[in-house]
Formats: sequence, structure tokens, C-alpha cells
Amino acid sequence: MSNLPRRERVARERRRLKSVRHALSVALEKGARGDAAYLPFYVAEGDYIEAAMHRLHIQDVRMGEMIRSRLGTPLDASAEQALSDLDTRLGDNQRHLHQLIAARDALRAEGAAALDRFEKVSRAYTAYITANMGHHGAITELAQKLFSMDDWAYMAGVTEAETQREQQLYDRVFATLPAGVTAPVEA
Repeated sequence: MSNLPRRERVARERRRLKSVRHALSVALEKGARGDAAYLPFYVAEGDYIEAAMHRLHIQDVRMGEMIRSRLGTPLDASAEQALSDLDTRLGDNQRHLHQLIAARDALRAEGAAALDRFEKVSRAYTAYITANMGHHGAITELAQKLFSMDDWAYMAGVTEAETQREQQLYDRVFATLPAGVTAPVEA
């Protein structure tokens, strides 16, 4: 794994986050219906999403800062709009993420009694991610125009320890899939 270039590590991490989110969506569609067998899976999902979204948030904040520093001031209207949209998406994502973490922590503290809350919060968050996250055209175009390969490596900030932790969390998600919940695993 350590010989993969940082850009490929980031792309792989984002694909794996998508497969984890897909597994969660499949489980949510089926619904736990009070089944405690979902607890380890939902806790593993919460742990993975917390770690992955934290890293992606840092990367996206860093990307916005780098774009702003490269463009200087004043920004043209399209750049201003792209950066404003990025900031809004990141802020909204953090609000959803904090709700997911609180719901995951409730699962740990309350067990099956907290399943409905976790599922409700997770449905809202996965819908938000699907509709709003990822690199959007204008911000991606600015980054591609302004960043060198070294800039992309700096923005990614991927360490071996983070890669190993992501692997452990990812493996735990798929090791705890409840019976009847299937989802593709990203290698």
C-alpha cells in the first residue's frame, strides 16, 4: 500500500467511502427493526464515516485555502461562487456528521433502543452526501488549473498510519454486515 502514490490513495479512499456508504444505504433500506445484530455494523459504519469524513474535510478545507491563496484578491464572481458553495457544503456536511456521531454514540450507550435514531440520522446524512458532496465542477476546475502534482500530494496529506487505520475500519464494516445485507467491497 505504501508504494501507491498519494493521489491514488486518496482516490481509493474516496471509492471505499462510497462502498461503505452504499452498504449503509442497503442496510437502511432493509431496516434493523430493532434487531441488535445491526449494532456492530452501524457502530462500525459510524466509526468509518467519522474517520473518513474528517480526513476528507481537512483535504477539502485545504483545497479551498490553496485556491484562495493562488487566486489572490479580488476573486472573480465565478471563483467566489465556487468557493462559497464549497464552504456551504463543508459546513452542512459537518452538521450532519456531528449528528451521525451522536447517534452512533447513542448506539454504544443505549444499544438496540437507539437503532431508530441512528437510522433516521443516517438516512438524512446519506441523502445529503449523495446530493451534495464530492468535487463539483467549478471548484475541481479551479484546483486542476492551479495545482501541481506536489500541491495535490500536500492537499491529500495521506500518512501510512492513516492508511492503516482506514483499512482496519473498512474491514470492520464489512466483517459486521448483518445477515441479508450485501454490498460490493472495494479492494
